Amino acid sequence: MPACPGTLPDVLNDKRLRIAWLNKGKPLRMTKPGNYDLARRMAELARASAAPRTVEDVLSDVTAAAMELIPGTDTAGVLLVGRGGRFESLAGTDDLPHKLDELQMAFSEGPCVEAALDEVIVRTEDFRSEQRWPKYSPAVVEIGVLSGLSIKLYTAERTAGALNLFAFKPHAFDAEDETTGVVLAAHAAAAILASRQGEQLESALSTRDRIGQAKGIIMERFGVDDVQAFDMLRRLSQDGNTRLVDVAQRVIDTRSGN
Repeated sequence: MPACPGTLPDVLNDKRLRIAWLNKGKPLRMTKPGNYDLARRMAELARASAAPRTVEDVLSDVTAAAMELIPGTDTAGVLLVGRGGRFESLAGTDDLPHKLDELQMAFSEGPCVEAALDEVIVRTEDFRSEQRWPKYSPAVVEIGVLSGLSIKLYTAERTAGALNLFAFKPHAFDAEDETTGVVLAAHAAAAILASRQGEQLESALSTRDRIGQAKGIIMERFGVDDVQAFDMLRRLSQDGNTRLVDVAQRVIDTRSGN
């Protein structure tokens, strides 16, 4: 006897129909990625970061992951704000985040700047009715952006930053998206800090090497030991009110004939 329409035997071979049957006829809905998806994606990002890569590459992975894990996101990017109002717009999934960052810096207001400098999380439900940024909000509405989510990056004292997500529809983000965004922002901040520490280490090694070369030149030229050579460099630095590494470079330049 054939099974009646709508019974389980009719749908066993079709996954979508099987889910619909189990949902008792309720319409299928796209669900957000769960904790497993987030954990898997973060593990992938961690593995990718283990290899030598630029900050831009790591941040691009983060914004791409945001597009994947937060379904309401239409565009994403990272804003870094330095001293004197200097800013860098990095890892945009397209050109739009950079345009939005330029607007914020021009108006000295906006959710990304606020998240980078002050707040931890700034969520905008609808820019058409947003009153916090009277210049910025209508400008982004003209572009077609209606909602946003900005999350602070804990980078360094001299640099502030934010991971910024935007959508072309209102009310695109919720508390669950904030949680996912915070995890992604933490990974982005770690990448930035690691890069800065690497740059500082390279600079320190370069400084040490130059001072060592200069000491060797002075030892050979004046017949002194390394302690005396360093003391000569130090006194030249103090007398000329010049950094020790710059004095060392001048000594090296005299050896090379520059």
